[in-house]
Amino acid sequence: MRSENDPTITIVGAGLGGAMMANYLGKAGFDVQVFERRPDIRLAKIVGGRSINLALSTRGIHALAEIGVIDEVMQTAIPMPGRMIHSLDGAARFQPYGKDGQAINSVSRAGLNITLINAADKYGNVRFQFGQKCVDLDPDTATAEFEEAESGQRSSVEAGMVIGGDGAFSAVRARLQRSDRFDYSIEYLKHGYKELVIPPAEGGGFRMEKNALHIWPRRAYMMIALPNADCSYTVTCFWPLEGENSFENLKSEVEVLDYFKTHFPDAVELMPTLGHDYLANPTSTLATVRCSPWNYKDKVVLLGDAAHAVVPFYGQGMVATFEDCTVLNERLLACGSNWGQALAEYHTLRKENGDAIADLALGNFIEMRDHVGSPAFLRKKRREKLLHKLLGNRYLPLYTMVSFTRIPYAQAVRRAHDQDQLIARVKVAAISLLLLIIVLVLYWAL
Repeated sequence: MRSENDPTITIVGAGLGGAMMANYLGKAGFDVQVFERRPDIRLAKIVGGRSINLALSTRGIHALAEIGVIDEVMQTAIPMPGRMIHSLDGAARFQPYGKDGQAINSVSRAGLNITLINAADKYGNVRFQFGQKCVDLDPDTATAEFEEAESGQRSSVEAGMVIGGDGAFSAVRARLQRSDRFDYSIEYLKHGYKELVIPPAEGGGFRMEKNALHIWPRRAYMMIALPNADCSYTVTCFWPLEGENSFENLKSEVEVLDYFKTHFPDAVELMPTLGHDYLANPTSTLATVRCSPWNYKDKVVLLGDAAHAVVPFYGQGMVATFEDCTVLNERLLACGSNWGQALAEYHTLRKENGDAIADLALGNFIEMRDHVGSPAFLRKKRREKLLHKLLGNRYLPLYTMVSFTRIPYAQAVRRAHDQDQLIARVKVAAISLLLLIIVLVLYWAL
């Protein structure tokens, strides 16, 4: 357990990961100061630059329950028990994610972030400072330097530990990259993304099925839509940045409308401001960040995108970050004042899982855009559903393990591989047995 003599902990970043960690530490009684480069999101009228809504599933629900805000979050969450696949001919088919009662949930990024900040702000031992950009860090003394946004004035803040929750382009991680034997890589996809909107229907209400994640798979590129509490949908185009069917090819409203009428015809009438929105909204890149180690002595530790940014195609980026916070909190409480041991154990437990979900997310992009409508994919899903129904928890589909359990990601991948190998061996044995029976029948017939 924590000691009354434990020094202050500095968290850099008040986004989803930083705010979640502030709640865990505040609840545990640590003295916490949180610095965020942006203005207070609670006072902002417009929140831009990031996805409007996110997918919340079991791992994230567990963390939100532990800090006591899950009921508030779920009041505005929209359950999505499956995908709605939109074919080129306009037909739509529903594919459930799991068994009855299993669903991922569409939640507002900004709303969730505000909920987390408000919850942490209630602890007298947690203090937020906004408009403070981290510009340097001395990892040996856990001293961070911040620059005030309006005045440019700089100040140094010394703490017992610095937690870097400041995103994929983390200033804390950038400083650790100058450390000896620190591994770092960033891999950009050739695809980017652009966000659009399907507004509520005239008079209110949803224009499509509310309880589904909508996908328009078109091989090599796709479009998705998630429902919002105000009856709108956040639409995201995942297309190549250059070349055929890419963002660079559409430069006028006429070109945009013609393209959508050809490739996403059933969506055009749902987006009355499509041409304007497409040209006005930015095109952003997608990248996977990997690094190691996530900790430096007993002074600095990374979590969330700062440690392992992933592409969004498995809907696990946010919940993986929350799970980082859960594990880091557990290790800090278990190791008491031995923060060096706590941070090292956290890295050991989470690093392979961060790599695993990064690989899964990249693989799921191919599945979502290329395979979800194919007969082979549908046969595989039916087989998985049947085996799960017959064998219960002795057979768990990979998607079920990732989204609806807290089985560590790397363990889930290994178990899915073992299950696939077992099924393959059973198939070979069944075919061999059938051939043997045929041979025996023919032998005795002769």
